Amino acid sequence: MQYKVVPPVPDSLEALETARRAVPLVPRSETDCCARVMDRAGVPARDEAKEWLTFMRALGLVAEAERGYRRTRDTVAREELAAAFRERVYGAEDLLEALDEREPASAESVFERFAGSVPTWERQRHADWRRVWRERVDRLLDWAVLFGLARRENGGYVRR
Repeated sequence: MQYKVVPPVPDSLEALETARRAVPLVPRSETDCCARVMDRAGVPARDEAKEWLTFMRALGLVAEAERGYRRTRDTVAREELAAAFRERVYGAEDLLEALDEREPASAESVFERFAGSVPTWERQRHADWRRVWRERVDRLLDWAVLFGLARRENGGYVRR
C-alpha cells in the first residue's frame, strides 16, 4: 500500500522524531493524537497533524490500531526511513527516477518529468491539478533531501 499524503518537510530528522514521540505507545484516538502532535511538535493545524499521522504510518513510525494510533517502539535509522519513503509514499520512486545523478534539475523540470505519473483521476479531481501536484513534488523533493536520497546543487536537485 502506498500513501499519498506528504506534509511539509521539517528542518531535521529530530523534528520528525519529535512528532513520532508525540504519539503515545498505547493507542489513542485520532483526535487525541492530532492534539498531541500539534502541541508537542508545533504543527499548526489539526488537518496538518492528521497528514503527519498518515505520513508517519507510511514510514513505519506510527501504526493504526483498532482504538486509534500508536507509535512504534523501535527507532528507525535514516536509511530505513529512506527505504520506506521510496516504497510506501506515492510518487517518491517516480520522482527519484526523474532526477539525474550528475546534472541538477530545477523543481519545475522535475515536475514536468514527473507529471506523467499523476493519475488521470487526480487530474480530474482538482480544478488546478498542476498547482496541487507541483506543491506535492516540491514536498517530495524536500523529503528526499532530508532522507539523503537527493541533494540540492546549483539551484536544482540531483539523485544520490
